[in-house]
Amino acid sequence: MRIVLGVTGGIAAYKAALVLRLLREAGHRVRVVPTEAALRMVGRPTWEALSGEPVRTDVFDDAEHVDHVALGRGADLVIVAPATANLLAKAAAGLADDLLSTTLLTVTCPVLLAPAMHTEMWLHAATQANVATLRGRGVHVLDPDSGRLTGADTGPGRLPEPAAIVAAALALVSPAIDDLAGRSVVVSAGGTREPIDPVRFLGNRSSGRQGVALAVAAARRGATVTLVAANVDDALVPDHPAIAVRRVETTLELRDAVRDAGSGADVVVMAAAVADFRPATTTTHKIKKTSAGPAPIELETNPDILAELAAERLREGQVVVGFAAETGDATGDVLAHGREKARRKGADLLAVNEVGADRGFGDVPNEVTILDGEGSVVGRGSGTKAQVADAVWDAVAARLRAATTIER
Repeated sequence: MRIVLGVTGGIAAYKAALVLRLLREAGHRVRVVPTEAALRMVGRPTWEALSGEPVRTDVFDDAEHVDHVALGRGADLVIVAPATANLLAKAAAGLADDLLSTTLLTVTCPVLLAPAMHTEMWLHAATQANVATLRGRGVHVLDPDSGRLTGADTGPGRLPEPAAIVAAALALVSPAIDDLAGRSVVVSAGGTREPIDPVRFLGNRSSGRQGVALAVAAARRGATVTLVAANVDDALVPDHPAIAVRRVETTLELRDAVRDAGSGADVVVMAAAVADFRPATTTTHKIKKTSAGPAPIELETNPDILAELAAERLREGQVVVGFAAETGDATGDVLAHGREKARRKGADLLAVNEVGADRGFGDVPNEVTILDGEGSVVGRGSGTKAQVADAVWDAVAARLRAATTIER
């Protein structure tokens, strides 16, 4: 989808970079159109680097292509975040003195404005009248959040969180999918770490992006979500009213958190990369490097959380989904290893993906083949982590529907 992201000169302009990142991770092409004032908050190189698109502010830039008309005609969605009181006033009056305000007059697609300003400015009669005018024309204007503003000020006027802005905007152009409405789901994400000493650990390369995408997609489809995040970077953890986050570090901590949250869940998705082994002992001091070389580290086996969940079923009718990060070897390819694991683990669904230095883990595209408990292919997903997440939930929703039909 082609999206225009307008950015105005409020102090919250830095949050628009997170809006841009979320849109790009969802697979959309985004053209950032800042005002000159916005560039005093966040510079042009940042917007161009994050979007991969040129950034212009004036209608006379690239005039031969009549950029404001081309942008308006080509956009599937327009978001302005933050939208200052000045932008709201200009849009309501139909003024067009820069590329952003001119583009707003040429678009026919849905437009979402996310206001941010001081409380007094938001509550002023002029601003409220401008908002009412815009809403009356069909423009979607979010109410600002209430909270800490610039300095010590608090009150209504805070920019809504980036995830909420993106969800509200995409809902304007995407058919509503609520096939998980009323469902409770648990998603694990990230990679567990097993401490060797106070500064070293056994770990893996999982960033948690795929698990986070699964949690966000489930919430968008109506579910109440518990995200068990194993060493996931703060910047990736979603701030969403339907997502409760529980942070863990080790495999045993993740096991306890998933079992606790999963006792009342309709679906448990184990997307975290869980360490198979942990050090048998952990020292309380840093192990020193000596001329004799490193001492052997004795390992012991961690519990197989996915197999336990599949065998025990913490709740009757619960759907258990696993992820299998695989590489091919002399004994078989990725899918062959995935089929063997699907039959051995006993989960209802297993998403198998090939991983390596430039695939699977991190901020890269992903591709999964979804198997049932017998190893048969029941779905596929590829593209961004968000697109893969929707493919997984499509398979889960189909299983839930089938179970409901049987019960009836």
